[in-house]
Amino acid sequence: MATQVDTRRRRRMTSVPIHIYAVLFAISFIVVVPLLWMILSSLKADFQIISAPLSPLPEPFTIAAYQRLFTGPEPIAKWFWNSTVVAVAQTALILATASTAGYALARLEFWGKRLIFSAIIATLLVPPVILLIPHYVIIESFGWLDNLLAVIVPGAASAFGVFFLRQFFLGVPKEYEEAARMDGAGELRIFLQIVLPLAKPALATLAVLSFLGSWNEFLWPVYVLLSTENFTLQPGLSLLQSAYAVRYSLILAGAVIASLPVLIIFFFAQRQIIDGVANAGVKG
Repeated sequence: MATQVDTRRRRRMTSVPIHIYAVLFAISFIVVVPLLWMILSSLKADFQIISAPLSPLPEPFTIAAYQRLFTGPEPIAKWFWNSTVVAVAQTALILATASTAGYALARLEFWGKRLIFSAIIATLLVPPVILLIPHYVIIESFGWLDNLLAVIVPGAASAFGVFFLRQFFLGVPKEYEEAARMDGAGELRIFLQIVLPLAKPALATLAVLSFLGSWNEFLWPVYVLLSTENFTLQPGLSLLQSAYAVRYSLILAGAVIASLPVLIIFFFAQRQIIDGVANAGVKG
């Protein structure tokens, strides 16, 4: 059986036109080369990074930039920890709010459901920068300035997450839920024990996208995190560039460290991302 599956898979691969592989290789080259250049440049001395002609390989090879990051005055380990706390907490809140709201909008019947869903979708058209001042006023009234809660809570409700999971829940066969109701299960039990396990690919996709969005956030933390030790990684790395000099190797080393969690998560979750996007559909 396994041999037949492998044979069919090889036949499908050999039937793909060669120009498709050429296009995929070109796209991969465009994406991978800047990443490799960043990693190699972080292992160079500053003078070699800006010297002409440019050399792709570090000569000499040095890890001084990484040593400087972890032994210098900048608390990069604290920034890294703050970013991790913010990204994990915000992702968990987004999954909780988006899954419950998405299920309610997909399966439950109540007055104003279409109006509420339309309002949620309309918020996707609002540029996030417009909400900076209202969010700042609310956070200040709560006394959360210079606190990680100021970064975590405002992004805990994701309109995209609600839309994405609603579309997925619409594609789940209702027969599973009807069978559970015949056995006496309530809506909460159906949601937790039947619907959510079926939605693992979509939840994994939303978790990865939410984590990446929170991890890469720069503008909002700059507004609400006032002390250097409370910075997340992205605004913290901006401090590595002084007013009178640019330490290229230091900035590139910081960029490499900031990219590691993103690359690791995508490497292990890429299958779930593909399945989640493929199964979400466009129903509605």
